[in-house]
Amino acid sequence: MPTDWRTDRIGAALRGENPTVLRRLTAGFAVIGDVQFLPGYSVLLVDEPHVRRLSDLPRGKRLSFLSDMDRLGEAVEHVCQRLAPAFRRVDLEILGNTDPFLHAHVWPRYAWEPAEVRDKPVWLHPRTRWTDERFALGPRHDVLRAAIGSELDRLRTGT
Repeated sequence: MPTDWRTDRIGAALRGENPTVLRRLTAGFAVIGDVQFLPGYSVLLVDEPHVRRLSDLPRGKRLSFLSDMDRLGEAVEHVCQRLAPAFRRVDLEILGNTDPFLHAHVWPRYAWEPAEVRDKPVWLHPRTRWTDERFALGPRHDVLRAAIGSELDRLRTGT
């Protein structure tokens, strides 16, 4: 029986089986988040499944990963500025507290977020936001996915 891609996100991306992949970047994969309670939420996955922290990478690859994170953050920022009038900024995070592989979160932030979390870390949003089916990634996010992917391509070429 095949393994669910969620149990090995990086391996599935390397095999072309991770449906959240937006683009292959220099040191990893840009993916759209499984949950979209903040539309445009994306993640950069390192392309080596056993790398747990940034310092595990050789310096050159470490810098490539950080450059990829910057590119994904800029792509999300540009797309959300165009598509969402209430867009405010992008938060970038490398935490490593839950998933045992190096990854970076790219969180678009919006003026419509509840006041008690608007200017605080995204992790202070109610836990139900991560599990509520209303926010699950689905076909209604296809335009957003395509726009972020196209923006990643544009930033790669510098046009």
